[in-house]
Amino acid sequence: MSKKVLHVVRKCTKKLTCGGHILTSSQLKPLKMNTEKDFSPLTPNIVRALNDKLYEKRKVAALEIEKLVREFVAQNNSTQIRHVIQILASEFALSQHPHSRKGGLIGLAACSIALGKDSGLYLKELIEPVLTCFNDSDSRLRYYACEALYNIVKVARGAVLPHFNVLFDGLSKLAADPDPNVKSGSELLDRLLKDIVTESNKFDLVAFVPLLRERIYSNNQYARQFIISWILVLESVPDINLLDYLPEILDGLFQILGDSSKEIRRTCEVVLGEFLKEIKKTPSSVKFAEMANILVIHCQVSDESKLTNDLIQLTAMTWMREFIQLAGRVVLPYSSGILTAVLPCLSYDDRKKSTKEAASACNHSLMKLVTPEDDEDEEETGSGDSQPREDSPPKTEGDTNDMLNASQESVGFSNICFFTPTSADRSQVTLDLDGIVQVLDRHLHDSSTGMMTRIAVLKWLYHLYIKTPRKMFRHTDSLFPMLLKTLSDESDEVILKDLEVLAEIASSPAGQTDSSGSCDNSDSKLELQVPDGAKAGPQTVVGDSSPSTPSMNSYFYKFMINLLKRFCLERKLLENRGAFIIRQLCLLLHAENIFHSMADILLKEEDLKFASTMVQTLNTILLTSAELFQLRNQLKDLRTQESCALFCCLYRSWCHNPVATVSLCFLTQNYRHAYDLIQKFGDLEVTVDFLMEVDKLVQLIESPIFTYLRLQLLDVENNPYLIKALYGLLMLLPQSQAFQLLSHRLRCVPNPELMRTVDESKYIESKPVGTKRPAYTHMDYNDLLQHFDRVQSKHLEVRHQRSGRADHPDRKLML
Repeated sequence: MSKKVLHVVRKCTKKLTCGGHILTSSQLKPLKMNTEKDFSPLTPNIVRALNDKLYEKRKVAALEIEKLVREFVAQNNSTQIRHVIQILASEFALSQHPHSRKGGLIGLAACSIALGKDSGLYLKELIEPVLTCFNDSDSRLRYYACEALYNIVKVARGAVLPHFNVLFDGLSKLAADPDPNVKSGSELLDRLLKDIVTESNKFDLVAFVPLLRERIYSNNQYARQFIISWILVLESVPDINLLDYLPEILDGLFQILGDSSKEIRRTCEVVLGEFLKEIKKTPSSVKFAEMANILVIHCQVSDESKLTNDLIQLTAMTWMREFIQLAGRVVLPYSSGILTAVLPCLSYDDRKKSTKEAASACNHSLMKLVTPEDDEDEEETGSGDSQPREDSPPKTEGDTNDMLNASQESVGFSNICFFTPTSADRSQVTLDLDGIVQVLDRHLHDSSTGMMTRIAVLKWLYHLYIKTPRKMFRHTDSLFPMLLKTLSDESDEVILKDLEVLAEIASSPAGQTDSSGSCDNSDSKLELQVPDGAKAGPQTVVGDSSPSTPSMNSYFYKFMINLLKRFCLERKLLENRGAFIIRQLCLLLHAENIFHSMADILLKEEDLKFASTMVQTLNTILLTSAELFQLRNQLKDLRTQESCALFCCLYRSWCHNPVATVSLCFLTQNYRHAYDLIQKFGDLEVTVDFLMEVDKLVQLIESPIFTYLRLQLLDVENNPYLIKALYGLLMLLPQSQAFQLLSHRLRCVPNPELMRTVDESKYIESKPVGTKRPAYTHMDYNDLLQHFDRVQSKHLEVRHQRSGRADHPDRKLML
């Protein structure tokens, strides 16, 4: 026999037949091992069939195993049953040979079918080897494992619930399987398991939640779909209260809400919606504090370019709104974290209108929770003998209680007070005022803060000063410089809200006892001096308060000093917003207080040019603003000692600006003194600016403000100095439009011959008959004139020092 033929014969002898099929030497090894072992009660035929590569052969073996196990069940022979399951698991399902593993899987399923309702006694032995095959590298084996487990679970039904966690763990892995057949098989098993859980009332939620919390952070879309579907099912089961464990999975749900799959996002929205409905139904059992920490984080968008982030933020903001409304004052200790999330959203544009509206509702609801009881100190609250505090006078909050008509950049959380679990009674809560003020102050300092956010911050500060003035005044020194800086804001509405806060600080009774320090005076460019030796009026506040403002607290005069300081350093602010700011302050703090205090401060102002400009501004406001109608009437007649004192105070500061001084005399009907002042104008340095001011005064004389003055021109006999003063102005003016206007007015004066000077005893201080002033209002006009001369001498000296030459261009007349 040739070598070639001998080789073929030898090769053929290495092949054996088993069950009519040829087995190669690689297949023969496990078979030899199996035949050498004792697999009883399994017969050799069953063993060979289980190892067969054909499914039909393995199915026949499974039927034989089912028959055999049924006999053991009938005999109640649990020992043999366990022995069969152990053989199928260790020798087949966990074998290294793929066909053996397939045979073991179908054999275990056959055992479960044969056991029927008794399969619950052997579930651990049945399930564990099958779940091990879920990790097999062969997709066909993973599919057969799904099939086997499906049959086991279908037979056992509710008995599998004690093993739910291992089943869920295995299924969560197969949900992301790349093979479509495996995925389809796992979906069938998943639906069966959901039906069992829904029907049963023995589901162990406590044991399941840790696994759910771990798997919910998966980034795989299929795994996320699997997780969210299970949460939806568990939430729908009446006997399962998943709401108690919502704090543990809420963050993961918001992570899933940002998935790129529209279907997954929609399902997650449904789940969150169901949870929110349940929260509204049973708010008393909800752990608001533990979940709001999560909402604060998700209310802040880190990447605004992603549409999914908008959905996350809107959903979190909607939840936050409901939490505040449902939990009430329970959320007060954690309000700083909420504000950190809410405030930036108020400046969103219409592209995020829904988020802006939800944030506005959150802000409004949170603001309403702050009440005067939050102004009580902790020691007062805890002690029974606390003394009653002096409440601030009632105020109309106006915009504070109106819903903000408002629409961030990500902010660090190092200084935010988040929600923490608490078991405190709802009525015993503490307002986190320090944290709130820190958040508000940070937003004011941030130049990127939107306008509506700044307005909301100022509304918060105003509300806190109304409701908790005593505690707020502890923060006033730190807030005061930024509030002053905010007056330079480009928005009128922001400035208006800022002035309301500053006015409340300056007028609150809680500030009377404040002695925590002075305001910011770090800028050395201007030092506004408080008048020395001023006579204190009744009820004068001790400290830095103005003697003319007894109704204000110690911060009022500090406010006025720093406001004038800011006007001096920012001339554009004075030019563009000065009148607006002063007019609003006159409404908020009373015009007399504002003008009297500013006159006191300007009296000792060293920057004479600024003092002149400021007096001119104040004078224009006094003569033209509707808000100062009452103050003008008070000054017009000078019938009381207080009005005379106010006139003298204003006059001494008004002397910084000669034309303004004359207009003040016109306003107060001091016509003779006005004439005396105009006589001194010949000794002054007449500049273009000076003549422009005279021009404006002539225009004012023709305005409705001075209607009474024009009517007094009819009474020539009792008002000769009024006419002389007007002629004096006329003589100062060049041949201009103002000259023509005033000249025409004076030509209308009746009976010019009566303009002669009469004996002073025949008229009384240039006043019409019947308007005689009381004797106690007599003023030393000579002293006032001397003061005017001194002030003008200082101005002249300063101008000469500044110019360095006599022919300064400002001296050129306007022709």
